[in-house]
Amino acid sequence: MFRPIVLLVVVVTCVATSNAIGCNKALCASDVSKCFLQELCQCRVNGTRCPCCEECQLCLGAVWDQCCHCVGLCKAAHPSSPFLPASSRSSAHDHPSPSPSLFSALASLSDFQAAWTVQSVPLSQELDHHSSQQQTHMLLGANRDPVAPPPTNASAECSVLFFHDCLSLRGCLRGCESVGAPRSRWFHSGCCQCIGPDCLAYGLPSPACKNCQD
Repeated sequence: MFRPIVLLVVVVTCVATSNAIGCNKALCASDVSKCFLQELCQCRVNGTRCPCCEECQLCLGAVWDQCCHCVGLCKAAHPSSPFLPASSRSSAHDHPSPSPSLFSALASLSDFQAAWTVQSVPLSQELDHHSSQQQTHMLLGANRDPVAPPPTNASAECSVLFFHDCLSLRGCLRGCESVGAPRSRWFHSGCCQCIGPDCLAYGLPSPACKNCQD
C-alpha cells in the first residue's frame, strides 16, 4: 500500500531536479505524477530507441512538448538532436484491422468533404526517406524496418492521406482506422498522415496538412 506514495516521492524528486534543464514544474507536476503512477514514462533508453515514449506521450497528451523534460525523455529519445521542432518528430502506429480496399476507394476522393489530400511517391523514394531520416527526424512508436520491394513492384507507388486539420494523437489513430489505413503517422505539430496498404514503411517524413502548419 506504500507503493503509490513511494512513486509520488520519486515523481516529485524527478520534477524538481529536472526543473533546471527545462521542466516547467508548475505546468507539468500533476500530469507527470499521473503518468509515473501509471508507470508509463519509465524505461531504459537504448541509443535512439525509446520503448516507453509512445505510451508516455499518450499519457502526457497536449503537454508532451512542455513536459517531456520532466521525465527525461526529450533528450534521451534522440540524443543527437534533442530539440527537434514538432514537425520533425512523429509517432508511427500499426492498425490491427485495416481495410485496404476502403482506403484505396477513399483516397481516390482527394477532395471528399475537404477533409484530406492525398500524395503518392514511388516506393523507392519512401524507403529512401525512411533510411535518411535518422538524423533529421525522431520516429517514435513500435515502427518496424521496411522490407525491400520485389523487382516486379519496383515501379509501384506509396499513397498517403493527410487530414487538413490538426488532430490529437488519439484523433489521428481513430481517423486513420476509419479510412482503413494499415498504418498512421502523427506529427507532434498535430498533422495526421494515414499510410496506404502499398507503402512499405511509414510514408512521408514531413507533414503536409493544409490547415495544420508549425
